[in-house]
Amino acid sequence: MPEQPLLKPMEWRYCDYFWADKKDPQGKGTMVGFKLLLQKQLKGKQMQKAMSELVRERIKIEEEHAKNLAKLSQNLLAAQEEGSLGEAWAQVKKSLADEAEVHLKFSTKLHSEVEKPLMNFHENFKKDMKKCDHHIADLRKQLASCYASVEKARKALTEQQRDLEMKTQQLEIKLSKKTEEDIKKAQRKSTQAGDDLMRWVDLYNQAQSEWFDEMVTTTLELERLEVERVEMIQQHLCQYTQLQHKTDMFNQSTVGL
Repeated sequence: MPEQPLLKPMEWRYCDYFWADKKDPQGKGTMVGFKLLLQKQLKGKQMQKAMSELVRERIKIEEEHAKNLAKLSQNLLAAQEEGSLGEAWAQVKKSLADEAEVHLKFSTKLHSEVEKPLMNFHENFKKDMKKCDHHIADLRKQLASCYASVEKARKALTEQQRDLEMKTQQLEIKLSKKTEEDIKKAQRKSTQAGDDLMRWVDLYNQAQSEWFDEMVTTTLELERLEVERVEMIQQHLCQYTQLQHKTDMFNQSTVGL
């Protein structure tokens, strides 16, 4: 078979670069091309999970920080200071309470607007990958099974043709009614074997066509999911930095006070 021509030759697309199986660099046989793509997608999924876990740890730190600031704002040290200095000191303690509230709100928004969306996308992505994996794997097994049946039918036809040729040669050497009957029987078997081969070739071609169509459709869908994943992460990283910026701006305003 000639090499599969590129479907989108002017672009770098999944549907053109994950067809061929490759040798395992560790010498453990062959790696299925689609499996390589799937591994890439699953690695992206794991990276996204790691990102959400990092945000979760940041949330814990913010919650603990807010708790400690709130506790510190209730401290009675120097509470007896009087006059304008006493008012300034009271403002410092109030700013601690305000800062605690800001950090608590920051942690809450991180959970609802960054961590939770990342985790939800991670779970849905996992289901999509599993569905694609099973679907393409089933088609590949079907294609391999049809190919094996074609080879088996081809060998059967070769054997029947060889048997027919041998019996025909026997007839030329010795004419007999039995030999003629054997030739007719061998001809029927050879014809049947030829029909079986053509039937399996048709089934193989059908399976190959279905596999081709589904590979293109599935790889393009995986590519769409990867683009969506990257854009989603970019969006929530921007949201993370905006929330962080608001918190930092408040902290700077308390210094000004």
